[in-house]
Amino acid sequence: MPTSTSLERSSGGLRSRTPRYGIHEESGLTRREDPALVKTLLRVLHYLSPHRSLVVGTFVFAGLATAFELIPPWLIKVIIDDVIQAGKTELLVGVFLALCAAYVLRSLCGSMRIRMNNGLEQQVVHDLHVQVFSALQRLSISFYENRPTGEIMSRVLNDTEHMQRIFVDGLEEIITAGLTLIGIMIMLFMLNWKLALLALAPIPLLVIGAALFTKRVHGYYRVIRKGAAELNALLQDMLAGIRETMGFNRQPYEQERFDRKSDRCRQDTLKAMYLWSYYSPGMMLIGSLGGAMVLWFGTAEVLEHRLSVGELVMFISYLALFYVPINQIHSVNHMLQHALAASERVFEVLDLVPDVRDRPDAQVPGARLRGEVTFHHVGFHYREDAPILTDITISVRAGERVALVGPSGAGKSTTLKLLMRFYDVKQGAITVDGFDIRDLSLAFLRSQIGLVQQEPFLFNGTVRENILYGDLKARQEEIEAAAKAARAHDFIMALPEGYDTWIGERGVKLSVGQRQRVSIARVILKDPPIVMFDEATSNIDTETEVKIREALDDLTKGRTTIIIAHRLSTIHGVDRIIVVDHGRVVEDGTHETLIGHEGVYARLYDAQFQV
Repeated sequence: MPTSTSLERSSGGLRSRTPRYGIHEESGLTRREDPALVKTLLRVLHYLSPHRSLVVGTFVFAGLATAFELIPPWLIKVIIDDVIQAGKTELLVGVFLALCAAYVLRSLCGSMRIRMNNGLEQQVVHDLHVQVFSALQRLSISFYENRPTGEIMSRVLNDTEHMQRIFVDGLEEIITAGLTLIGIMIMLFMLNWKLALLALAPIPLLVIGAALFTKRVHGYYRVIRKGAAELNALLQDMLAGIRETMGFNRQPYEQERFDRKSDRCRQDTLKAMYLWSYYSPGMMLIGSLGGAMVLWFGTAEVLEHRLSVGELVMFISYLALFYVPINQIHSVNHMLQHALAASERVFEVLDLVPDVRDRPDAQVPGARLRGEVTFHHVGFHYREDAPILTDITISVRAGERVALVGPSGAGKSTTLKLLMRFYDVKQGAITVDGFDIRDLSLAFLRSQIGLVQQEPFLFNGTVRENILYGDLKARQEEIEAAAKAARAHDFIMALPEGYDTWIGERGVKLSVGQRQRVSIARVILKDPPIVMFDEATSNIDTETEVKIREALDDLTKGRTTIIIAHRLSTIHGVDRIIVVDHGRVVEDGTHETLIGHEGVYARLYDAQFQV
């Protein structure tokens, strides 16, 4: 059985007790309280409010379709009692035409009801997709670093798709069934109240059965939705790592993993299906017993001449219609539990509070920042028992080029994440031009910083689209100028379609060095006052590194530049070198000064360049 997960609120938003997913998952067979289900359903139905006209239209045409549905049994009674038994043959043509008209009008109204309900469903699903994607856009980096991509995709796509069943099958069926039940009950009591009471006798048993089924099956469907998300995450991970799978000949191993996870999903689904296999026939049996009792006592009423044959046929026809919507409601209840389980998972994402967010009074300075960056006694940790940075104080003047060096795990990359506000500092403050970055709008702050990462990410599109990501309004000549500055223009023009060449997922059709240069061109096009390079040349061959180094001399003029590098050859020409070790600044100065100190920097330098 899947492990349960919980969220607890903290000062920064929500934190997870479970390292893998971090989103609230109850144990699969935990029974949810009915008020929680009702609350979830009401929240889902709240999405109908912006589309009132479609809701009203659905109700109106459902009501008309129900009204026309009730006409044929009465006309059949007229044919039996008046035309056949009383011999009023002149009524036959009129009754026949009325019967045909009722069927036609019922079908037309049903068609309009389906049309409007489908329009409503697509509007709501669109709203849900937009809201969930918007929620994902504002969540912090920590959310994505602790969750598989496939699991997140499952919530955006699969779970929202299951939610739509509330509006397609659920809303339509409930409206139609409810109106039909009301109309038929009125007709039954008007016709013969004694038989009507007999027809209603099984209803309490049906209600009890539905309540028991609902409590049981909802837990199963939470397990099913969680299992589907995990299967989706596993598939996404396998596809992303297909080259490693082939390189290590691990296809049988991956096949076994997928088969095992898929089989677990099959077993979980069958539990719900088996429960339905008992519930549905049982409910139909109880309903059939009500019909049998009506037929028994109705026949006696006819034999004693208290009820005509036509009236009995009419009553049984209505009774047949009466149990159809009841069975529909049972089916809707089954579907509804699946949809509500999916809804809870979607709402969990919508309700997450990002760890990093704009303050209510966030500022947007009117001018471009100069780029003076200061870390004031900054402390940071991902876990309280494992500090990453301790009392870091760094001052970078506007336009200065600074290198951060140090052993692996010293906290260099974390400083860049804090400056971008991917995370917020735990102690101290970071200022840019005197502004505490927590007082600045996130959008404005990040617009002033360009980050080139160690592993560049390129989107599944063309070279032009990837560079254009730096400035969506840039002209072609600006794109080419940025590519030339990044020493990327020549290899781009050698591609089959130049800037319009499709580069595949994550830029798989380009080499590592080419991907890095495209990502650098993207930052150049952004033209920020602060530029950060996180091991940006570590994966580039020596010839390309020389080109990048030449470009950096021009690109960093007038910009505040922070470079992180393990390869000390890449920091040639920087103004200062700041050495970080075990989360602390241990040295700060020029290359010549630090070599003379024979400290951490000197040891790193000797380790890389000793003969």
